[in-house]
Order: sequence, then C-alpha cells, then structure tokens
Amino acid sequence: MAGAIFPWREGNHFELLIDGPQFFPRMLVAIARAEEQVELELYLVEAGVCAEAMVQALVQAAERGVRVRCLFDDYGSLAFTLTLRQRLMAAGVELRFYNRLSWRRWVGNFYRDHRKLLLVDQSLAVVGGTGVTDEFWNPNENVSEWHEVMVEITGPLVLDWQLLFDRQWIANRHRRAWRPASHFGLPRLPRVPSKGEGMGRVAYADARQHRDILQALIRALNSGQKRIWLATPYFLPTWKVRRSLRRAAARGVDVRLLLTGPRTDHPSVRYAGHRYYPRLLKAGVKIFEYQPCFLHLKMVVVDHWVSIGSCNFDHWNLRFNLEANLEALDPGLTAAVVASFERDFGLSEQVSLEEWQRRPLWRRVKQRIWGWVDRVVVNLLDRRG
Repeated sequence: MAGAIFPWREGNHFELLIDGPQFFPRMLVAIARAEEQVELELYLVEAGVCAEAMVQALVQAAERGVRVRCLFDDYGSLAFTLTLRQRLMAAGVELRFYNRLSWRRWVGNFYRDHRKLLLVDQSLAVVGGTGVTDEFWNPNENVSEWHEVMVEITGPLVLDWQLLFDRQWIANRHRRAWRPASHFGLPRLPRVPSKGEGMGRVAYADARQHRDILQALIRALNSGQKRIWLATPYFLPTWKVRRSLRRAAARGVDVRLLLTGPRTDHPSVRYAGHRYYPRLLKAGVKIFEYQPCFLHLKMVVVDHWVSIGSCNFDHWNLRFNLEANLEALDPGLTAAVVASFERDFGLSEQVSLEEWQRRPLWRRVKQRIWGWVDRVVVNLLDRRG
C-alpha cells in the first residue's frame, strides 16, 4: 500500500449532525467565529442560496483578516459561477481547483477530489459527505432535499485532518495533483483499539495510489461479530466488500444495507448495483431502500466501530477519487449512528428475495444494460489509467 497512514488519536469529541438544516448553520457559525484560518475542501459546489450563504461567510472571514483557503474540485464546481469565484478572490480568499479539466488528458479527467472537509483555526473539523448546493440545504426554507450526515470533531485528531488538507493543497500546485508525496504517518494500517472513548483516525484514499480507507473497512467487516450496517447512495462495491458482507451474514452477523430508493440523482448507477442483490439476499444480507428522498450519506457501523465520510466504497470512487473518512470508537457517536440507522430503516422498504425475483421485465432489462455498461467502462478506464 503506497502512502502513509494516520494513527488512532484519543481525547476527541464527536457530534453527529444529520441533514443540512442541522450542520450548515453550525458550519457557518464556526466560520463566523474563526480568528486565524479557515479551510474548505469540497467536490460539489453550485450557485444558489446555499452557496450564497457560504460565500458570504467566507468573504466576511477573509475581510476581517482570517486566512481562508478553498480547494474545490474543478468538475464538481462547474456550476459555481464566475461571479461567486471573483467575490471570493476579491476578498482575499485563496481559491484553487483540483485537476483542471482538459480534453488532452482524457482518462486523467476522471481523477476527482471527492472529499468534504471544513477546518477552523486548527481546532475544529467538520467532515462527511455534503456539498454546497441547494439540494443539501435551502437556507430560505431551512430544508434539505438530500439526506446527509456530517461529524463535528474537536480534539487532537483535528491536526491530522489539517495535515491531510495541507498535503493536498500543496500538491495541487502541480499537474499530477492526485499523487502528492507521502512523508508522514505509519508504515502500515494500525490495529483498532480494543475499546475506547473519543478515539478517532483519519482514513483516506488517493486515487489508486493509497486505499487504507478500503482496507480498514474490509478488516472491520471480517471481524464483525454482532452488527454490520452500511449506508451508501451508490451501491457498486468491490468484490472483496461483497464477499465480506456475505461471509459475515453466513456466520450470523446482523448485516443490513441502507441504499437509495427510487429518488436518486443517478438512476443508471442504482440499476447497475441491482445485479448484486440476489447473491447478497441469498446469503442473508438484509437490504433496505430509503423512500422519503435521495439518501446521500456514507456511513458504516460494525459493532462499535464507525466510519463516516465521503467514500461510497464503490469501485469507481476507489479508482479515481480522493476520499476521506472519519473512523471512530466512541460510545456517544456509535449510539447516535445506530439511532440514525434505526430511524432510516423505519423509513425504508425492505427488499425480499421473493419480491426481487418477481420484479417486472423492464427493471430486469435496465439492470442488465447498466450493469454491463458499468463493467465495461470501469474495466476499460482502469486499464488505460
């Protein structure tokens, strides 16, 4: 495994924040209280009332002398207008874009920064899966159309998140921005502490170069004894993840998947992932499809171990994206995550093998077509990349 690895840190405090109306106001207040520096790393940034609120907070921070650095993915911020960009830069905000699109680079354009991170004064971090779009939060009505979670972190772990941001910020000056140098951390994946309170670790992925985020998940799945609950909006897991889920269910672990229902921004991805349902259901894995809105959160709980962040744990993300997740062992955070899952299971439809085998022909055709497209495209890009 190329790249260095972050250790476990103790003495941290975590708070789970569910949906935009809860976490965006907290993020804006943190920026408003910043005294020295603010860093923001995002994939999806689009003009709208949510972006207006964020831009205003960043501009005000920069104007009162706070150093503000923003690292946005170039593709994910295509709808972030020139006017908003100019407002940030005119106020003194340092603005960089990850992996500028270029027709000459073809496969190179698929490498994207998918991390979601806010840092304030090296003392607070907010991490998870949100973007700055009106789907995540409409401040005028204080509602969200997409279901998402973020985690607010204080304690020693914040400095590791700062190091991850600084590493990418520096690397982003160069053309091959997705492959920064590695001069920190541990040589191999650390053992998970047997127990703990306030224990946390930064897990990350550097687009094919480093994937301790995946290795940590597989290790957790293989060691789970009572409960494995996993939520993701795009269910295209690697073969090792699928095997680990089936084996866990076979040994009596309560394995549940919380997946997006019919309300999704990428129906083709949903249909492509359906091809994995039969074997998982036959192995005893329980599948729930969330109904109220688009489920965008990426969250896992294995016994008491929790992982929350930007990574969908799918083969596409892990080939081409920068990702970052919080791993934690903390009774309070675990209890909040379990409660969130239980609420969402109650708002979902459970998929049974019998009902799945009776699904209409048109759904079978879409599953077959998009599953084939997914296999062909990913395999082709993997060879060329």
